[in-house]
Formats: sequence, C-alpha cells, structure tokens
Amino acid sequence: MSAYQNEIKAVAALKEKNGNSWSAINPEYAARMRVQNRFKTGLEIAKYTAAIMRKDMAEYDADASVYTQSLGCWHGFIGQQKLISIKKHLKTTNKRYLYLSGWMVAALRSDFGPLPDQSMHEKTAVAGLIEELYTFLRQADARELDLLFTALDSARAAGDKAKEAEVQAQIDNFETHVVPIIADIDAGFGNAEATYLLAKKMIEAGACCIQIENQVSDEKQCGHQDGKVTVPHEDFLAKINAVRYAFLELGIDDGVIVARTDSLGAGLTKQIAVTREPGDLGDQYNAFLDCEEISASDLQNGDVVINRGGKLLRPKRLASNLFQFRKGTGEDRCVLDCITSLQNGADLLWIETEKPHVGQIKGMVDRIRQVIPNAKLVYNNSPSFNWTLNFRQQVFDAFVAEGKDVSAYDRAKLMSVEYDETELAQIADEKIRTFQRDGSAHAGIFHHLITLPTYHTAALSTDNLAKGYFADQGMLAYVKGVQRQELRQGIACVKHQNMAGSDIGDNHKEYFAGEAALKASGKDNTMNQFH
Repeated sequence: MSAYQNEIKAVAALKEKNGNSWSAINPEYAARMRVQNRFKTGLEIAKYTAAIMRKDMAEYDADASVYTQSLGCWHGFIGQQKLISIKKHLKTTNKRYLYLSGWMVAALRSDFGPLPDQSMHEKTAVAGLIEELYTFLRQADARELDLLFTALDSARAAGDKAKEAEVQAQIDNFETHVVPIIADIDAGFGNAEATYLLAKKMIEAGACCIQIENQVSDEKQCGHQDGKVTVPHEDFLAKINAVRYAFLELGIDDGVIVARTDSLGAGLTKQIAVTREPGDLGDQYNAFLDCEEISASDLQNGDVVINRGGKLLRPKRLASNLFQFRKGTGEDRCVLDCITSLQNGADLLWIETEKPHVGQIKGMVDRIRQVIPNAKLVYNNSPSFNWTLNFRQQVFDAFVAEGKDVSAYDRAKLMSVEYDETELAQIADEKIRTFQRDGSAHAGIFHHLITLPTYHTAALSTDNLAKGYFADQGMLAYVKGVQRQELRQGIACVKHQNMAGSDIGDNHKEYFAGEAALKASGKDNTMNQFH
C-alpha cells in the first residue's frame, strides 16, 4: 500500500474514532494535505538532506564521475524555480543542490541596502533565507501534488481507469523538490560561541551543510577581493567544533561541514599563533610569517618577536597592525589548512582560487590526498572569474607549449569577439563545458557551484526587457521576449496565479466548505487563456 493510501486509511480510522462530529471530514482530502506537507520542521529537512549528502559523498568516493552541482540563491522563489526546472528537464533532483551565498545575502537581503561581502549584514538574514528557500520548495511540492490530485479526480470523473492508475503511480512515486542546501556562514560572525549560536539557527531552518572560512570575522573579505586576513588554525578549528556541536545538539548526527581556506589569496594575519612546542600547528602557522632576524639590542617598544631555534625573529608588521606572510607561501598554507581541517572535524574542503584551472587545483588536492586519501572539494565556479579570457589564455599557452603558430592571436585581447569563431575559442569553450567533469575526475571536486548566477541573470534579463519596453517596442518587448518564450518553453510561471497557490487555495476551500466554496478558478479567470 502506498504512503498516500496509508494516510487515507489513517485519517479514516481517526474519523471513525471521533464519530459524527467529524462527519464532514473527507479522509482523502486530509491525506492529500498530509502528503503535500511532508516536512513539518527545518530539523526534519536537515536530517533528510544530510542523509542525501552523505550518500552522494560515498558514491563520489566510489566513482568520481558522479559529482554534485548547485546554483546560488538569494530568494525562495529563485530556488524554487531552479528545482522545478531541474525536475522538468532532468526528471530528477538527484545530485542537484542549492547554494546559499553570503555574498548575495549581503548584496540583496540586508536592511542596510546593498553591501559588500564583508559580514556587515544581519546574520539572522542567513537563517531567514534558509527558511524561506525551504518554504518555497515545500510549496513547489504542494503545487505539483495538487495538480496531480486534480488530474486524479478528473480521471475518476471520466471513468478512465488507465489514466487514474497512471496518475496514482505519479503520486506514489513523487520526488520532492527539497534538496540539500550548502549554507555560507562566512567566518562565523564573531567568536566560536557566536558561530555556534548562528549555526543552530541555520540548522533549525533546515541547513544540513554549513560552509565556514578561515578569515578573521571582523576583517572578512569576499574571496575574490584583496586584503584577506586569516586566523591561526586553533581559532578556526574551534569554530569547526562549534558547528559540529550545534549539529549534535539538534540531533543532526551526520551534518556536513565545509572548511574553506582563503590562504591562497590571503597574505595577512592579525595574530601570531600560540605555540607550545616546536612543530605544532601554531609553530607551523608562524613559520610562514615574513620575519627578519634581529638581536636583543634591536628590540623597539611594542615589538613582537619569535624565538625559533635560538634566533630572535621579528615578524614584519604593517601600519594596519597586521602581519604579513612570505610571498609564494599561499599553496603551502592552503594544503596545511585543508589537512588540518579534515583531521579535526571537517567533512569537505573549499579552496578559493584566483582562476578556474584544473591543474592548479589538482596540484593542491594531490598533496592533501597524500595524507587524507578521500579528501573532497566544494569548488566555486565563480562569476568573479573571466571564464572566456582565462580559458582562451590557457589554450593559447598550450598552443605555445606545443609549438603551434599563435601569430594570429593577441593573448591580452583574447576576450575580443573577433576570436569567437577561431579554433582557439572553440577549444576553450569545450574546456569550459567539461571543466566540472574534468575537475571532478582529476582534482577531487565533489561539488560544483556557481555562487551568484541569478544576480547576473536577473540583471541581464531586466536590461533586455527595459531596453525595448522603454524605447519603441512597448509591450512587444515583454510579449516577444518573456511571455511568448514562457508559453513555448513550457515555463510554469506563465500561469503565475497557479504558481502563487491560487488553485491550492481553491481546492482547500472546497475541502472546507463543499459546494458553497467561492473559487477563483472559474471561467472568468484569465489564467484560462494559457491552457
């Protein structure tokens, strides 16, 4: 017996138990509402989605071709439409997640207005967006099931047993739109206790996976900005522990932690690490500092010095009171960060790079895997990279290495449209197309995400509409560029009343009031023009 039939049976038993006072209750209607509301709390969602991520991680360990993907979201509707589109085109949500971008929360969700990605926005907005995303995903379930229930009733009314069986099978095998969200907690928005408190809110909202970075919380910068400042490993590991305790307190025993290192582009630190013995983590962190050897007589008021092997070393301090690392140590620091994080509670890694280059990522992952053989990455396929220029330059350099004639190309201007139809550009585009597949097969990337896709698509589509609408195209700009495309591509939102829940509400009215229900979906509803 299907879950749907089980719910009907359960409510029917309740109705019988409660006697005549429940005479107006239809067990099948109540069962429909139960099935449409599968997830009652955020913690139920976190448990369900954590199990999905753990399964996917194990499958990736066995076969690196089965990587996972996501797109960044800044609104519940955006996340909902992504999952509706995935189910529409790919017929399953398997291996597809959502990413909650701290950058987009800062830029689009703050009461202060648009902010840079520097942890200045309200931290409660992060948990609020998780809850909003799952509210919209649950509504997508309710809407799709409502359409199936309507189809089931129509098949029954027509006496079409074959159609009834077909629709019932779709109801019984319904796949939810609820998928894992990888949620960005930035650098924790404060100390370890603040990190723990915010992590709890995020988990209670439904997050099964939290991504945290090793920057200083009050100096946090976007991963693709300059001036990044990292913290000693002990400080970062305390925050990883804080997130794990939050998961455990709330009963999400298999919650996933992504440890992000910004060390590749971060040349500064605010603190000299505490070290208790030679070679410990603090000592290893300090070993990367840019220091000068001094004698005791060289000491000046306020100097910080390190004793290493009997030598006095003075770390170079900037006017900002920050200390700098030696140039060229970024990769070594990244590798140490990653190994240390995985050895101390993290499940996945995130290495923020300055360009999308499989070889560069592979070089670091190979070193990490010498210590942690199953190390896996979440990788930011960032819009901050100029993908076209980067890959055309990679192909150009490969041509040079192979001895090919590159006299027809200007390496600095390869972004130009004049190169779009060239052999170089076509090879570069193919490398962009297969970047995720290649990165997963060769560089340990378990999950590929684009942090800010809909920030850019919203701007582009709005620009295209405004360009024509406010000029001489008027309504044709909207009709030709938007509505006609919605109709021809089968975009459900063309029937926006239905997407917003109007038909669900009509059915509920009928459940509650029977024939007396005043419904909105009658013959005068203009949405009928889109049947």
